[in-house]
Amino acid sequence: MSKTKQGGKTRQHTTRPGKRLGLKLAGGQKVKTGMIIARQRGSTIHPGEGVGMGRDHTLFARKNGTVTFKTRLGRTFATVG
Repeated sequence: MSKTKQGGKTRQHTTRPGKRLGLKLAGGQKVKTGMIIARQRGSTIHPGEGVGMGRDHTLFARKNGTVTFKTRLGRTFATVG
């Protein structure tokens, strides 16, 4: 007879690695062209001046400068100036 009860579905799931989403650079940091600013699911942060958005909503710098985050009309924008 077994000492432990039957392992349910929760025991059978394999743990999967995280996707490493989130901000990669903070406000005020220097960036070079092409550097990733944020990885996200959906457009939580919108691209502003000097920032582009990839197919998977990744924000990246289009020019050299400093990253700043601004909120306008309830939306957060990332800009490089």
